[in-house]
Amino acid sequence: MSEWIQSAKNCGIPQFEKCADTMRNWYTGIINSFSTTITNGFTEGCNNKIKVLKRNAYGYNNFKRFRNCILPIFSSLQPQNEQAAV
Repeated sequence: MSEWIQSAKNCGIPQFEKCADTMRNWYTGIINSFSTTITNGFTEGCNNKIKVLKRNAYGYNNFKRFRNCILPIFSSLQPQNEQAAV
């Protein structure tokens, strides 16, 4: 990967150079993503559900009511690696 980044940086094509800069900035994270199965997918999914509920609940003036709509959605959900530990 380091060789590709160097080649892309020296190729003279602006789009490849920008991509190479991005890959160099995130190099550690990219390499780590190959060595672990841990992701933030569960958290992103929960965040998305809350955003959808928020759009559907437009006009709620009371935060406690909005919170009471969110809690039942997540009361039975747990990340997969936590289920194994329970």
